[in-house]
Amino acid sequence: MAARWLSKAVPPVTAQPAVFCIKFPFKHNALPKLASLLPIQHFRPLALVKGIGIMYLRKTSLRGTSLACTLLVVALAGCGPAKPAPKQAQAPEVSVITVQRTSVPISVELPGRTSAYLVAQVRARVDGVVQKRIYQEGADVKANQPLYQIDPAPYRAMLASAQATQQKAEANLTAMTAQAQRFKVLIGGNAISKQTYDNAVSAQDQGAADVAAAKAAVQTAAINLAYTSVVSPITGRSGISQVTQGAYVQTSAATLMTTIQQIDPIYVDLTQSSVAGLQLRRDVASGQLKLGGSDQTKVTLTLEDGTPYPLAGTLQFSGITVDPTTGSVTVRALFPNPKNILLPGMFVRASIAQGVNDAAILVPVSAVTHNPQGQPTTLVVGPDNKVVLRTLQAQAMSGSNWIVTGGLNPGERVIVSGIQQAQPGTLVHAIETAAPTAAMAAKPGTATAAATPATPAPAPPLAQSTAASTSK
Repeated sequence: MAARWLSKAVPPVTAQPAVFCIKFPFKHNALPKLASLLPIQHFRPLALVKGIGIMYLRKTSLRGTSLACTLLVVALAGCGPAKPAPKQAQAPEVSVITVQRTSVPISVELPGRTSAYLVAQVRARVDGVVQKRIYQEGADVKANQPLYQIDPAPYRAMLASAQATQQKAEANLTAMTAQAQRFKVLIGGNAISKQTYDNAVSAQDQGAADVAAAKAAVQTAAINLAYTSVVSPITGRSGISQVTQGAYVQTSAATLMTTIQQIDPIYVDLTQSSVAGLQLRRDVASGQLKLGGSDQTKVTLTLEDGTPYPLAGTLQFSGITVDPTTGSVTVRALFPNPKNILLPGMFVRASIAQGVNDAAILVPVSAVTHNPQGQPTTLVVGPDNKVVLRTLQAQAMSGSNWIVTGGLNPGERVIVSGIQQAQPGTLVHAIETAAPTAAMAAKPGTATAAATPATPAPAPPLAQSTAASTSK
């Protein structure tokens, strides 16, 4: 700090030394140090009043005075307050979990669509005009419940004609039978020729055949008359009517009138790659998956809006034909559908349980990224609190966690928060959080609240020393 001249005594004409007074601020212990740095013959301390130092200058020579003033300014500049030392950069804080091996149910999730358990297309079986529609569209119908009425008048007439033909044939048969019996008596006395008797017997047989044909015609006419009342072949839910009152339907055109579908239970046809299908068949062959019996493999369903379906289904079979265009096979499951929540054609996702992995490591999705090669990676805090990049082996998920089968060891700390501040090789301050468990993976909403939070890990030595220096 530069000195400031306060006053200067008027020097006499004689060569007596001039006295100069200097006032400057300094700390109380700086005056002896200043006096030791300056020539004692030029400066002498006079007093120290409230942090103000007063010295006098005895001018002996101009050159000496200049040198003394220069030294004084330099010395006073060094007596100023010291600049604070720059603070040491603190290590960034990151949240970590300590991973451990746990038992995780292994399941495969497959996309698919629902299909009706039974489907019946109701078509016209006789020609005619539709007189009325009896059922209500979209309503549940029972088997043999009338749906449409086709004009029955022509078929009633056909039935009456067939019945008349049958009566005629029966009358002819009666006459032929009586004639054959008479000729049988006459042939015994050689009253008629053998040929005449044979003709009578043949005519009797033809009359019996005519009667049988007439009966069949009557039966056919009765069936056609019954077909004019169109009934439901199965119990299920009716669809949209394809014909209206007054429409003409034909047997030759196989006119579609409506569709009845049974949707309780309901099928779910899933699409699976042929490679995964091979593994599925191996699991079935080894007994890990059961396709029948009390221990049949259970299948859970997720609806297209993301909500879980409350009832579990059973695995029925896996297809044996691979689609050449997609390289996939069809896996069919059967689900109960008492409330008709599932409708044919809905897109769903099914999860098929495949067993339990007792040596799995769960890592949250937020802690896993992918490198340019598509491999999953994560950041791990080493024993020296430095960040290390790890490449993982993880191909399946359980809830919101990756199931890691390689690349991590039990007890290692994985960074789950603050990844942006953590770069490989960076020294960090790790804060422990609760690690995911199999229960958390199954029910993320409830298991997190029920989980016991882990005890926070002690701060790294560098972070502790930095905090201590800052508090000071």
